[in-house]
Amino acid sequence: MKTNLLEINGSIVSEIDLPKIFEIPYRPDLIHKAYVSLKTHELQPKGTDPTGGEKTSAQSWNTGRGVARVARVKGSGTGRANKAGGVASVVGGRIAHPPRSEKNIHKSINQKERKLALASAIAATSNKELVSLRGHKVDGVKIFPILVVDNIENINRTKDLLNVLTSLNLLDDVNRVLSSRKTRSGTSRIRGRTIRTGRGPLIVIGEDKGICKAASNIPGVECVLVKNLTVLDLAPGSHPIRLVIWTKSAIEKLPKALLGIGEVIGS
Repeated sequence: MKTNLLEINGSIVSEIDLPKIFEIPYRPDLIHKAYVSLKTHELQPKGTDPTGGEKTSAQSWNTGRGVARVARVKGSGTGRANKAGGVASVVGGRIAHPPRSEKNIHKSINQKERKLALASAIAATSNKELVSLRGHKVDGVKIFPILVVDNIENINRTKDLLNVLTSLNLLDDVNRVLSSRKTRSGTSRIRGRTIRTGRGPLIVIGEDKGICKAASNIPGVECVLVKNLTVLDLAPGSHPIRLVIWTKSAIEKLPKALLGIGEVIGS
């Protein structure tokens, strides 16, 4: 598979051969499975006090009083006295089925499946139809995957990076992210998740020389080293596939384990 190498001004430099990994078939089932596995390993087990809701003096009145035999709190002179407690079906009682800290919330995945899912997600970045299905504005982009010279890694100013995105006809996608910003209300706002922002282009680099700092000031645009690339980056929300800008050095530094999968399946 061949593609054009682009300069930061959008002009074509040369034509290069891509690794066989970009010819791997699209596997949305494995991508979803790998995403769930990685996402659940970010979660922290939680649980309640085993005796929560049962720390009370409640005792049943037994029969003969014309009331239910449920346990009632002892005492008098307070609003809690003579009220039921210690069971799940009453106000102020215990939780019926509380979360258990010993529960295994991590989803596992086979090692071969995990590698194949990442390889399939990488290959899907060369499919314009899949990228557009996610919602990215790529009407002006004619070459996929987007491969740029390594000079882009030296950019350390947000203004310069915006000029590069404009030259690559990706500014429409950045504007889409800006218009998608939404201020939340309710529980999510209380817990610090105030603003919801869409995902824009992902820049995959071989070495960070300042571009990640420049990209951090553009909403939706993210930068990641190729050695740290995961399915979480390529398929946010397990919805493939994200718009990716590759650098030449990032392609050259793809892990050998992934390149080996490409040689076997992609050929």
